[in-house]
Amino acid sequence: MTGSRSDLRVVPAALVAWATAAGLTRAPVAASLAVAVAAVVVLVWGWRRPLLAFPAAVLVVVAATCGWRLTAVESSPVTLLAERGATVRAEVHVREDARVFSGAGGPGTVVPVTVRVVESRGRTWRVRVRATAFVEGSERFVTGTRLLVRAGLEPSDGSDEAAVLRVHDWRRAGAGPWWWRWSEVVRDGVRDGVDHRGDQAAALVPALVAGDESGLSDRTREEFATTGLTHLLAVSGANLTIVLGIVLLGLRAVGASRRTVLLAGVLTVVAFVVVARPEPSVQRAAVMGSVALAGLLVGSAGAGLRALAWSVVALVVLDPWLATRPGFVLSVSATAGIIAFAPPLARRLHWLPLPVATAVAVPIAAHLACLPVVTSLSGEISMVAVFANVLVAPAVAPATVAGLAAGLVDLVAPALAPVPGTVAWAAASVIVRVARLGASLPGAAIAWPWPWWTLIPVTPLIGCGVWWLLRRPALAVGMTLGLLVAIVRTPTPGWPPRDVVVVACDVGQGDGFVVPTAPGEAIVIDVGQEPGPIHRCLTELEIDRISLLLFTHGDADHVDGWRGAVRGREVDVLADGPSGGPSVPAARRIRLLAGQRVKVGGVDLEVLWPRADTGRVAPEARNDASVVVRATVRGHRILFTGDLGEEAQRGLGRLNADLSADVLKVAHHGSADRWEGLLERVAPSVALIGVGADNPHGHPTSAVLDDLARQRVAVWRTDTSGTIAVLDRDGHLVVSAR
Repeated sequence: MTGSRSDLRVVPAALVAWATAAGLTRAPVAASLAVAVAAVVVLVWGWRRPLLAFPAAVLVVVAATCGWRLTAVESSPVTLLAERGATVRAEVHVREDARVFSGAGGPGTVVPVTVRVVESRGRTWRVRVRATAFVEGSERFVTGTRLLVRAGLEPSDGSDEAAVLRVHDWRRAGAGPWWWRWSEVVRDGVRDGVDHRGDQAAALVPALVAGDESGLSDRTREEFATTGLTHLLAVSGANLTIVLGIVLLGLRAVGASRRTVLLAGVLTVVAFVVVARPEPSVQRAAVMGSVALAGLLVGSAGAGLRALAWSVVALVVLDPWLATRPGFVLSVSATAGIIAFAPPLARRLHWLPLPVATAVAVPIAAHLACLPVVTSLSGEISMVAVFANVLVAPAVAPATVAGLAAGLVDLVAPALAPVPGTVAWAAASVIVRVARLGASLPGAAIAWPWPWWTLIPVTPLIGCGVWWLLRRPALAVGMTLGLLVAIVRTPTPGWPPRDVVVVACDVGQGDGFVVPTAPGEAIVIDVGQEPGPIHRCLTELEIDRISLLLFTHGDADHVDGWRGAVRGREVDVLADGPSGGPSVPAARRIRLLAGQRVKVGGVDLEVLWPRADTGRVAPEARNDASVVVRATVRGHRILFTGDLGEEAQRGLGRLNADLSADVLKVAHHGSADRWEGLLERVAPSVALIGVGADNPHGHPTSAVLDDLARQRVAVWRTDTSGTIAVLDRDGHLVVSAR
């Protein structure tokens, strides 16, 4: 059978296996049985037709694997104990390196584990099921570690896991097999080789070499996500290609036999997986590399698309839950895009030197292939991804190779490891700087306002437009320069203004307010629904550090844009109220209730609502549980009222004798659900309304606007004036609109 016909057989089978696994892992066991039976019927009927029989055979195996795994989880004693909320003693094995997260009560550690032994009420079961363990504090658990724990069990949301373990106490029972211990020595060597630098570039090197992201700050992760460089943090095919290329080309250069080259290649792939850990993208790269090595044994490297298809088939058969893991989906999508579309795009760019054409074509192909997936994860489309990937491409291989060399040198001569480590650090510095610069641009990303799947038909149209454009050099260069100008967006003269008291950012239908506390620093109160507008507002105000990020309540139009607020910025303190808010990366988290006072720089904040005895509130009660704060800035008072309704506004009035303020943030975007007495009690001279143009709620209502007019309050709305800054001019308030 020819290679092309084999491609036609394997690729459909891979797509069928992938889609089936994605569906069955979220379905009852009966669905797996039904699919398996149907696939057997198709296989028997069409066994003489390879294009039909082969996908059917794969489908039988995938369905059987799903059904077997789902049954094992559902019938496991661990699952039954979790349904009862039992407290157990268990032996667990760490199956992926632990990750530390920041919570309201301090740091915690999430550990993917395999439960081997569980004991409850004198009974002991030997099992083998997946679970996720949560441990208080910041702990380092590496793959393969054995733990003895006492934990409370809770049902798991994942169909491949039997339970969630809330660990009360634990102790190590062993370090795992020798290969995991050896891999940790190599990973430590990579870290030691760059530790003398101690910055984010040094933390990036272990991520490039071994997927070790533990040293990266949340700010750096956000910058990489915004600039489309996140794939560098997930060790995948590019890393394996670099390592394999060095090993195989070196052996060929000294005249090694094909068998020796093959054996060295296999050992390299195995070592790569052990050191980088069996993450989804690593598994995909390893299987694909193994398929390519098998082709080398029979004298043909084989088609890249065929190797990718075989890797997908193998992995979803072994672990169907990989089908919906973001790392796996992104890795396969990017690889398929590069294999299928990068070569013709490079040929289309014949008017550029070949190396330059390839450097441009590869990120374009990968970006288009991953566009729907990335948008489903972030809600944004990166406008700088292609530019950023082109700029960092020359630095990736040196950083990876030198970083790996540092780890290997550290095994035999630790004093010399910083030499290659410094080379790796220098290359990684280029990547970090590109990510930081790209993320800081106002037009770095745009929000996609529709469901992510609407990009599936749109992406081919974008691809056709790019294909047509690349054949026309003058037009392509002109549009590229125009796009760069739109991304950079030269600031308007006179903006940002000086002596700012408060800024109402134009975030559409929602709230987003900024109170500067020092040059480049500010308090941010709510962030709107989309990340793009708040990011642009903060960038134009030249804010690069958020001293306090306050979510008045948990509604989407106040909190969902948080990724834009923290993009390229560090958050010192995250604050919210009884309705909670997103778990944004921050140095510290606090809960605000009436009676508290917070001082940030030269700004005083008084918390006026909700009552100190307010507990956790239901989603439908979020508005009336909004955190109300009064800020004093440059001697002026600003009252932020969240989305309080009439009854809560009356309660605010009863709880606080003094509500006076110079600037009032009008509650709930100007909703008619208001207490008329509040305006009289506040007596502001300026009212700010965060509201979206032509919003379906009718905000602000004519009743609210009439109230403000009767009180002779100057009203400024973001839907008609854009971003609004209230300024101090010699003790008087002046308003400037963007």
